[in-house]
Amino acid sequence: MEVLHPRCGGLDVHKDTVVACARVAADGKVGQEVSTFETTTKGLLALSDWLSERQVTIVAMEATGVYWKPVWHVLEGTFELVLANAAHIKNVPGRKTDVNDATWIADLLAHGLIRASFVPPTSTQELRTLTRTRKQLVRERTQHTQRIQKTLEDANLKISSVISDILGQSGRAMLNALIAGETDPEKLVALASKRVRASRESLVESLRGRVTSHHRFMLKLHLTQVEALEMAMDAIEAEVGSVLEPFRAKAELLITIPGISDIVAQAVVSEIGIDMSRFPTSGHLISWAGLCPKNDESAGKRRSTRLRKGGSWLKTILVQSAWAATKCKDSYLRAQFLRIKSRRGPKKAIMAVTASMLTAIYFMLRDGVAYRDLGADHFDRHDKSKTITRLVRKLKTLGCDVDVKQAA
Repeated sequence: MEVLHPRCGGLDVHKDTVVACARVAADGKVGQEVSTFETTTKGLLALSDWLSERQVTIVAMEATGVYWKPVWHVLEGTFELVLANAAHIKNVPGRKTDVNDATWIADLLAHGLIRASFVPPTSTQELRTLTRTRKQLVRERTQHTQRIQKTLEDANLKISSVISDILGQSGRAMLNALIAGETDPEKLVALASKRVRASRESLVESLRGRVTSHHRFMLKLHLTQVEALEMAMDAIEAEVGSVLEPFRAKAELLITIPGISDIVAQAVVSEIGIDMSRFPTSGHLISWAGLCPKNDESAGKRRSTRLRKGGSWLKTILVQSAWAATKCKDSYLRAQFLRIKSRRGPKKAIMAVTASMLTAIYFMLRDGVAYRDLGADHFDRHDKSKTITRLVRKLKTLGCDVDVKQAA
């Protein structure tokens, strides 16, 4: 097999150590040298010097949790780096269980058998960390809100049945009063805002329950956690505002797509960056995001059309945006959803809409243009004969004789 990289290195990264293999091919002979380094900054700098002394030009490593990141940051700029998916390396036929992992990685790299993973620039990685942390904090806040509702139900307080947001102005005032020991429904109702639509009688009955000291303790515990999470979310928002500055213009372009809000645009930019040269075509981006069917064909038959795994953060938020986009009337995305839903069901349809949105995002970021909707009648205009045939067939099923003539 042809050797593409005569001087390359393979790294087997662990929490405390890095096993490095320098593979040098010269004069028809292959020499391999293996050494182990600590993952401290001093050890990683020694690793960089060790690879430089052996004139290594390209280095590959597996994506092992977060342990690869400090190694990447130290070696970046000195060597050409390749981040490999551990599953891809494992699937390549060979003797991985019988040889040193670093040596196996170096052999695969030398022959060009490692597919590099997408690693965005440092600024994009920082924004990605912030947006992902924000999403996790929102999830935790929701979990504590649900636990507050569970505690209220245990005390037979039906606040969530008459107030839509128990952590709103009225709900939080009532919770604080309950924690302080107030149990009189009339006094609790007096804390409700005038904007609450429920009648006074229903509010009084919903607040008539049996609150114990245990309930007050649990309510105070979860409400304190909610307030701490809200403070952390405010700090995250402020930090995102400063880190987002280099990406703000491109993020504002994405907001022109139906279903995409400010938060979604920030998350999308943090996941894929703004430099689309890393993806040769929009299809490559869709494949990387895991929004296209996997290849599973035998004897000319497609055995499975399930989506490929991967891109869980990006895929989740885009699917949510796609559902919102289908609610926008007189839009191409809604027309596409309804067209595919009638034939293949809502799940296939929503994934097709998601892929269309990501395709639009690719060209918008690449060319720096705003979103241009094709219109709800795009498919009718695209092939009029099919539309006419479909409508004539529909009329015939209703018992009508149709004679179609071309208008003058």
